[in-house]
Amino acid sequence: MVNYWHKNCTEIIVDSQAIQDENQLRIRMNFYRQRLLNAILYFAKNTKGLTLTKTCKLLFFFDFKHFEETGYPAIGLDYYAWEWGPVPKSIWLELKDGRVPDDFNKKIAIQLLEHDYESKSRGMRIRALDKPDISCFSPRETEILKDLAYIYNDVNSEQISDISHAPNSPWKLTVDTTGKNSIIDYLTAIIGKPNEEKALAREKLEEYWATLHNFNIHR
Repeated sequence: MVNYWHKNCTEIIVDSQAIQDENQLRIRMNFYRQRLLNAILYFAKNTKGLTLTKTCKLLFFFDFKHFEETGYPAIGLDYYAWEWGPVPKSIWLELKDGRVPDDFNKKIAIQLLEHDYESKSRGMRIRALDKPDISCFSPRETEILKDLAYIYNDVNSEQISDISHAPNSPWKLTVDTTGKNSIIDYLTAIIGKPNEEKALAREKLEEYWATLHNFNIHR
Protein backbone atom coordinates (compact mmCIF):
# COMPACT_ATOMS: atom_id res chain seq x y z
CA MET A 1 0.00 0.00 0.00
CA VAL A 2 2.80 2.40 0.84
CA ASN A 3 4.55 1.64 -2.44
CA TYR A 4 1.30 2.14 -4.33
CA TRP A 5 0.72 5.49 -2.62
CA HIS A 6 4.30 6.58 -3.31
CA LYS A 7 4.01 5.51 -6.95
CA ASN A 8 0.83 7.53 -7.46
CA CYS A 9 2.21 10.60 -5.70
CA THR A 10 5.26 10.43 -7.93
CA GLU A 11 3.05 10.18 -11.01
CA ILE A 12 1.02 13.18 -9.84
CA ILE A 13 4.20 15.22 -9.35
CA VAL A 14 5.52 14.19 -12.75
CA ASP A 15 2.17 14.92 -14.41
CA SER A 16 2.03 18.31 -12.69
CA GLN A 17 5.51 19.17 -13.96
CA ALA A 18 4.54 18.07 -17.46
CA ILE A 19 1.49 20.34 -17.35
CA GLN A 20 3.65 23.26 -16.19
CA ASP A 21 6.15 22.62 -18.99
CA GLU A 22 3.32 22.42 -21.52
CA ASN A 23 1.83 25.67 -20.22
CA GLN A 24 5.22 27.40 -20.46
CA LEU A 25 5.56 26.25 -24.07
CA ARG A 26 2.02 27.45 -24.81
CA ILE A 27 2.77 30.86 -23.28
CA ARG A 28 5.95 31.19 -25.31
CA MET A 29 4.15 30.23 -28.50
CA ASN A 30 1.34 32.68 -27.76
CA PHE A 31 3.46 35.67 -26.88
CA TYR A 32 6.59 35.22 -28.94
CA ARG A 33 6.98 32.16 -31.09
CA GLN A 34 3.51 32.32 -32.58
CA ARG A 35 4.04 35.89 -33.73
CA LEU A 36 7.52 35.10 -35.00
CA LEU A 37 6.37 32.01 -36.89
CA ASN A 38 3.39 33.74 -38.46
CA ALA A 39 5.40 36.79 -39.47
CA ILE A 40 7.82 34.48 -41.29
CA LEU A 41 4.91 32.59 -42.85
CA TYR A 42 3.35 35.84 -44.01
CA PHE A 43 6.55 37.03 -45.67
CA ALA A 44 7.12 33.60 -47.22
CA LYS A 45 3.62 33.66 -48.71
CA ASN A 46 3.64 37.28 -49.83
CA THR A 47 7.16 38.09 -51.01
CA LYS A 48 9.40 36.58 -53.66
CA GLY A 49 12.63 34.78 -52.88
CA LEU A 50 12.51 34.82 -49.08
CA THR A 51 16.11 34.06 -48.10
CA LEU A 52 17.33 34.04 -44.51
CA THR A 53 18.89 37.46 -45.11
CA LYS A 54 15.63 38.90 -46.41
CA THR A 55 13.74 37.33 -43.49
CA CYS A 56 16.08 38.95 -40.96
CA LYS A 57 15.67 42.38 -42.51
CA LEU A 58 11.87 42.14 -42.82
CA LEU A 59 11.57 41.12 -39.17
CA PHE A 60 13.74 44.09 -38.25
CA PHE A 61 11.55 46.50 -40.25
CA PHE A 62 8.43 44.95 -38.69
CA ASP A 63 9.63 45.32 -35.10
CA PHE A 64 11.15 48.77 -35.49
CA LYS A 65 8.27 50.22 -37.51
CA HIS A 66 5.80 49.04 -34.90
CA PHE A 67 7.97 50.45 -32.13
CA GLU A 68 8.19 53.79 -33.95
CA GLU A 69 4.39 53.96 -34.16
CA THR A 70 3.42 52.57 -30.74
CA GLY A 71 6.39 52.60 -28.37
CA TYR A 72 6.83 48.83 -28.25
CA PRO A 73 7.91 46.20 -30.82
CA ALA A 74 5.60 43.77 -32.59
CA ILE A 75 7.67 40.71 -31.70
CA GLY A 76 10.53 42.04 -29.59
CA LEU A 77 13.59 40.35 -31.04
CA ASP A 78 17.09 41.55 -30.21
CA TYR A 79 18.82 42.84 -33.34
CA TYR A 80 22.57 43.19 -33.76
CA ALA A 81 24.47 45.57 -36.02
CA TRP A 82 26.33 42.98 -38.05
CA GLU A 83 28.38 43.89 -41.10
CA TRP A 84 25.55 43.49 -43.61
CA GLY A 85 22.84 45.15 -41.56
CA PRO A 86 20.60 44.32 -38.58
CA VAL A 87 20.22 40.64 -37.69
CA PRO A 88 17.91 39.01 -35.09
CA LYS A 89 20.64 36.78 -33.73
CA SER A 90 18.43 34.23 -31.94
CA ILE A 91 16.34 33.17 -34.95
CA TRP A 92 19.34 33.48 -37.29
CA LEU A 93 21.22 30.94 -35.16
CA GLU A 94 18.21 28.62 -35.24
CA LEU A 95 17.87 28.67 -39.03
CA LYS A 96 21.39 29.26 -40.34
CA ASP A 97 22.27 25.56 -40.76
CA GLY A 98 19.07 24.81 -42.66
CA ARG A 99 17.30 23.04 -39.81
CA VAL A 100 13.68 23.82 -39.03
CA PRO A 101 13.00 24.39 -35.28
CA ASP A 102 10.77 21.74 -33.72
CA ASP A 103 7.92 24.16 -33.07
CA PHE A 104 8.08 25.39 -36.70
CA ASN A 105 7.99 21.86 -38.09
CA LYS A 106 5.43 21.30 -40.86
CA LYS A 107 4.94 25.07 -41.00
CA ILE A 108 8.02 26.13 -42.95
CA ALA A 109 10.56 24.37 -45.15
CA ILE A 110 14.12 25.42 -45.89
CA GLN A 111 15.68 24.98 -49.31
CA LEU A 112 19.46 25.18 -49.39
CA LEU A 113 20.98 27.43 -52.05
CA GLU A 114 24.48 27.78 -53.44
CA HIS A 115 25.09 31.36 -52.37
CA ASP A 116 24.08 33.78 -49.65
CA TYR A 117 24.79 37.50 -49.77
CA GLU A 118 25.77 37.97 -46.13
CA SER A 119 27.87 34.90 -45.43
CA LYS A 120 29.31 34.57 -48.94
CA SER A 121 28.60 30.87 -48.57
CA ARG A 122 25.71 28.49 -49.07
CA GLY A 123 22.42 30.18 -48.29
CA MET A 124 18.79 29.14 -48.03
CA ARG A 125 15.27 29.99 -49.07
CA ILE A 126 12.32 29.74 -46.71
CA ARG A 127 9.03 28.34 -47.99
CA ALA A 128 5.65 28.35 -46.26
CA LEU A 129 3.94 24.98 -45.76
CA ASP A 130 0.93 26.51 -44.04
CA LYS A 131 -1.10 29.69 -44.14
CA PRO A 132 -0.13 32.46 -41.70
CA ASP A 133 -2.50 32.95 -38.79
CA ILE A 134 -3.16 36.68 -38.97
CA SER A 135 -5.41 36.54 -35.90
CA CYS A 136 -2.33 36.67 -33.63
CA PHE A 137 -1.59 40.20 -34.89
CA SER A 138 -3.36 43.47 -34.16
CA PRO A 139 -4.88 45.45 -37.05
CA ARG A 140 -1.90 47.82 -36.94
CA GLU A 141 0.58 44.94 -37.04
CA THR A 142 -1.29 43.37 -39.93
CA GLU A 143 -1.15 46.62 -41.90
CA ILE A 144 2.58 46.91 -41.30
CA LEU A 145 3.08 43.33 -42.50
CA LYS A 146 1.08 44.08 -45.64
CA ASP A 147 2.99 47.29 -46.31
CA LEU A 148 6.36 45.58 -45.89
CA ALA A 149 5.39 42.69 -48.15
CA TYR A 150 4.23 45.13 -50.81
CA ILE A 151 7.31 47.37 -50.61
CA TYR A 152 9.88 44.56 -50.52
CA ASN A 153 8.11 41.95 -52.63
CA ASP A 154 10.69 41.87 -55.45
CA VAL A 155 13.69 43.08 -53.43
CA ASN A 156 16.58 40.62 -53.15
CA SER A 157 18.95 39.98 -50.25
CA GLU A 158 21.62 42.42 -51.38
CA GLN A 159 19.15 45.23 -52.00
CA ILE A 160 17.33 44.86 -48.69
CA SER A 161 20.64 44.72 -46.82
CA ASP A 162 21.71 47.98 -48.44
CA ILE A 163 18.42 49.59 -47.43
CA SER A 164 18.71 48.36 -43.82
CA HIS A 165 22.03 50.11 -43.21
CA ALA A 166 21.31 53.37 -44.99
CA PRO A 167 22.55 56.68 -43.49
CA ASN A 168 20.67 57.66 -40.28
CA SER A 169 19.20 54.17 -39.98
CA PRO A 170 19.19 52.44 -36.55
CA TRP A 171 21.97 50.17 -37.83
CA LYS A 172 24.15 53.13 -38.89
CA LEU A 173 23.50 55.04 -35.67
CA THR A 174 24.49 51.96 -33.66
CA VAL A 175 27.67 51.33 -35.65
CA ASP A 176 28.68 54.98 -35.28
CA THR A 177 28.09 55.09 -31.51
CA THR A 178 28.80 51.62 -30.09
CA GLY A 179 30.40 49.80 -33.02
CA LYS A 180 29.62 46.82 -35.21
CA ASN A 181 28.10 43.71 -33.65
CA SER A 182 26.45 45.81 -30.90
CA ILE A 183 22.79 45.35 -30.06
CA ILE A 184 20.56 47.91 -31.76
CA ASP A 185 18.53 49.95 -29.30
CA TYR A 186 14.90 50.31 -30.36
CA LEU A 187 15.08 53.95 -29.34
CA THR A 188 17.31 54.64 -32.36
CA ALA A 189 14.12 54.39 -34.43
CA ILE A 190 12.90 57.67 -32.90
CA ILE A 191 16.19 59.50 -32.48
CA GLY A 192 14.78 62.67 -34.05
CA LYS A 193 11.65 62.83 -31.89
CA PRO A 194 11.16 65.37 -29.05
CA ASN A 195 12.69 64.42 -25.71
CA GLU A 196 9.28 64.03 -24.05
CA GLU A 197 8.20 61.52 -26.69
CA LYS A 198 11.48 59.61 -26.39
CA ALA A 199 11.14 59.47 -22.60
CA LEU A 200 7.63 58.04 -22.90
CA ALA A 201 8.80 55.50 -25.46
CA ARG A 202 11.63 54.41 -23.18
CA GLU A 203 9.20 53.92 -20.30
CA LYS A 204 6.81 51.86 -22.42
CA LEU A 205 9.67 49.76 -23.76
CA GLU A 206 10.98 49.04 -20.26
CA GLU A 207 7.47 47.95 -19.22
CA TYR A 208 7.32 45.66 -22.25
CA TRP A 209 10.63 43.95 -21.37
CA ALA A 210 9.52 43.62 -17.73
CA THR A 211 6.32 41.89 -18.84
CA LEU A 212 8.26 39.38 -20.92
CA HIS A 213 10.55 38.72 -17.98
CA ASN A 214 7.68 38.27 -15.52
CA PHE A 215 6.00 35.71 -17.78
CA ASN A 216 9.33 33.96 -18.41
CA ILE A 217 9.01 34.55 -22.14
CA HIS A 218 12.31 34.14 -23.95
CA ARG A 219 12.94 36.16 -27.09
